[in-house]
Amino acid sequence: MKGRTLGAGAFLGATVAILAAGCGGGSAGTGTDAAGRSSAKPLVVLVTDAGQLNDHGFNQLAYDGLKRAQRRLGIDGEVYQSNSAQDYIPNLARAAQNHAVLVISVGFDQANAIAAAAKKFPKTHFAIIDVDQATLPGKPKNVEGIVFREQEVGYLAGYLSGLLENRKGANTIGSVGGQKQPPVDRYIAGYQAGARKADPGVKLLNAYSQDWVDQTKCKVAALDEIAQGANIVFQVAGGCGLGVLDAAKEKQVWGIGVDADQSYLGPQVLTSAMKRVDNSVYDAIQQVLTGKFHGGTNLVFSLVNEGVGLGKISPTVPKADVLKVQAIAKQIAAGTISAIPTTVP
Repeated sequence: MKGRTLGAGAFLGATVAILAAGCGGGSAGTGTDAAGRSSAKPLVVLVTDAGQLNDHGFNQLAYDGLKRAQRRLGIDGEVYQSNSAQDYIPNLARAAQNHAVLVISVGFDQANAIAAAAKKFPKTHFAIIDVDQATLPGKPKNVEGIVFREQEVGYLAGYLSGLLENRKGANTIGSVGGQKQPPVDRYIAGYQAGARKADPGVKLLNAYSQDWVDQTKCKVAALDEIAQGANIVFQVAGGCGLGVLDAAKEKQVWGIGVDADQSYLGPQVLTSAMKRVDNSVYDAIQQVLTGKFHGGTNLVFSLVNEGVGLGKISPTVPKADVLKVQAIAKQIAAGTISAIPTTVP
């Protein structure tokens, strides 16, 4: 869901860096890596987005999936943290040179970087979260996309919001995205559609912080929406979005978390639109270890396979509304409710 746009200059500079790195370590497997390390265990490398591992959501969930694979599947897991977009290609190249059996990019904005790395290291398996493989430059066959139907869980969060608004006669809700990217907008488009279904008269506010880290930017955006009457604000901005939940707490309105179950952040959290990035990372690793890696295609996670879903719903929500949301979830999973919007004007 998150990342920073890799500009043309940065991309070209990073491409030069990967060419300078050479072809060493292009094959996937165990053995001696570029640093001279020897291990009998297969190596899997996670290349983080610029948000780092302490975002209480996206990157942290990916790391949780890697740690679970270490415990259960007997791999060596390493994390190469990216401080900026300029780190993406060098990190991906280093992982390939170190003979990783799988290199996983965390985030939409690593798309160009992973396409370049995959071309340079065609024998290495790569996967990228939040990117459709078919949209990558060159459509590399050694890359598997990991995508989610965020619009489904966004719809559930919006439907719950609409029910509450309708119940108390209020009619304004908001959302704050990090950047206008497809996975962000799938969440928000679903949220808006679900809210309209439950409350056709609802007023919808939306803003983008243009940041994934600075909580102040997201808090300011949320406070602006609350000042315009929003009783519920949905954060879709990674670590920055924690500022949205802080604004909700300060102004005593509802906040909705994203990616992870963020109910532990306080009673102001109505629910969370969860994306099981941890499960996706674990499943991708398991595929590689069992010889079932499907490069050139996508792993797709939805309500059907529990790849997305609502987190804990506040116990103050009327049971009747919870049951209505659960019924809607079953309809989406069964295909009765389909064609949920995925784009925001």
